[in-house]
Amino acid sequence: MSTTIPVQREYFLDSIRAWLMLLGIPFHISLIYSSHTWHVNSLEPSWWLTLFNDFIHAFRMQVFFVISGYFSYMLFLRYPIKRWWKVRVERVGIPMLTAIPLLTLPQFIMLQYVKGKADGWQNLSLYEKYNTLVWELVSHLWFLLVLVVLTTISVLIFSRLRHHLSTQADTFFASITLGKLSLLFLLLGIAYAAVRRTLFIVYPPILSDGLFNFVVMQSLFYIPFFMIGALAFVYPKLKALFTTPSPWCAIGAAVAFVAYLLNQRYGSGDAWMYETESVITMLLGLWMVNVVFALGHRLLNFKSTRVTYFVNASLFIYLVHHPLTLFFGAYITPHIASNTLGFFTGLVFVIGLALVMYEIHLRIPLLRFLFSGKPQTKA
Repeated sequence: MSTTIPVQREYFLDSIRAWLMLLGIPFHISLIYSSHTWHVNSLEPSWWLTLFNDFIHAFRMQVFFVISGYFSYMLFLRYPIKRWWKVRVERVGIPMLTAIPLLTLPQFIMLQYVKGKADGWQNLSLYEKYNTLVWELVSHLWFLLVLVVLTTISVLIFSRLRHHLSTQADTFFASITLGKLSLLFLLLGIAYAAVRRTLFIVYPPILSDGLFNFVVMQSLFYIPFFMIGALAFVYPKLKALFTTPSPWCAIGAAVAFVAYLLNQRYGSGDAWMYETESVITMLLGLWMVNVVFALGHRLLNFKSTRVTYFVNASLFIYLVHHPLTLFFGAYITPHIASNTLGFFTGLVFVIGLALVMYEIHLRIPLLRFLFSGKPQTKA
């Protein structure tokens, strides 16, 4: 067991975290051309972009929260508890609060006119207006809100983890295997599905409430991944399981992805589709942690100025890409007949503008602070 901060920077984890963040760009652009209904869609869906979109969606955030848990506990050992909570919440909370008035609110207003719903706003009840604003303004910022929730919960959990590490826990993680972890995450997926089904039976409208969905349901689903990331920092054996390639994890992930696609194709939202999906993605996420970490450890574990640039830029690019993508889908997609051409044109358009905006914001100290949550030191 190790509770010390590693001397060497975890370059591959930094890189993976940045790439997972940046994958949000092709994910949302492909969503325009997929068979899934979104804010904006092409006239005809593309089968390969639908498959591509499903693949990214099935595992990306699970792996992201494992890395977040790993780095969160690493920083927890570096700061006093109150200082740690303040630093972590500022790093994610300030960019989230900044993005709402500067990005998602203008995006919401634009969509009201693009979709022709501006006049219908007056007909909504007070709660419907509130709930719509929560869904639309939090939008793609939901993971930042979940990180604030998990960070707050972790004040207690991490404190107990640091001060009350037991011999039984040491023994369990000393003999941990991917099989045991898979069984654990299967049970966690079933437990989450049971909670959701119970809420669906007792009071279905609660599942349509945006704030409840983000703060409670999303946090419940992702906290196992966040905690397993923190435990991977504490127990080298657990981290080694994720960074050592496992053919069984690769095979299991492939089978789980096929199951995910079948559930998307044949499942019914009025039946057990969402509960089944939670079990599948809980296991798929765990197995993809091994696949992604093992590949990243082998291919990305080095220091690079270019990689460092995108690591630093990834959050800002992710925040601004969503309104840029919706603008592209609403005003440019209709003029491009080919879905494939439209997809790659969208990548160039969104990434190009996002990089320009990133460079501009670097030259404005106030914007640097608002989009990073970090105090800006004087030159």
